[in-house]
Amino acid sequence: MILKSNDPIIVARDLTRIYRLGASEVIGISNVNLTVSSGELIVLKGNSGSGKSTLLALLAGLDRATNGSLTVADHNLQRATPSTLTTYRREVVGMVFQSFNLLPTLTVEENVCLPALLANQPYKEVQAKALELLRWLNLDLRRHHRPSQLSGGEMQRAAIARALINDPVMILADEPTGNLDSSNGRIVVELLAELNRSSGTTVIIATHSTLADPYATSTITLKDGRIAEVS
Repeated sequence: MILKSNDPIIVARDLTRIYRLGASEVIGISNVNLTVSSGELIVLKGNSGSGKSTLLALLAGLDRATNGSLTVADHNLQRATPSTLTTYRREVVGMVFQSFNLLPTLTVEENVCLPALLANQPYKEVQAKALELLRWLNLDLRRHHRPSQLSGGEMQRAAIARALINDPVMILADEPTGNLDSSNGRIVVELLAELNRSSGTTVIIATHSTLADPYATSTITLKDGRIAEVS
């Protein structure tokens, strides 16, 4: 299923992920063919178990397909070594999770800085970039707070700042509004849409919500691990 043909950032061919549980097999995704152009905002839809999270995990380099091929931003993820995948996750993609995944013992600023510091970037430059992001997200006054001192919306905005610290070419958001009320969910979606519009960052949002629908360049519906519809 081809979405766009110009300057693709994602090319998947016959992408399949099968999980083996003892003698049983569970299909995560099956024979997914997909081309996504740089700068799109894709919304992934589908019921629980449809394959949304599996597809995002493959795109993020957190999992490897059983069969097929997957190239993201000129990185062949099927042939990538573990060290190459680590670099890819740090430099190419930013992840935003439903559960925020902030480290509870670190401040907001420290959480945001961490991926860049792990990539051996200079501390002062990282700190300046983190503060810039936190100002944009209206979190600069909360930068010395720990996650437990934040609201759900603030935690998700902090997670977005962390995802952006290394200037990724693509943001992958897995149910980013799932733990938020409708007002904060709308704010988070609008921030991701603004990022997509202003910088051309490719954004892929897996969600049950309709909040991101007005901003989508394409909507992909998955069913039983396969692409059922593209609109």
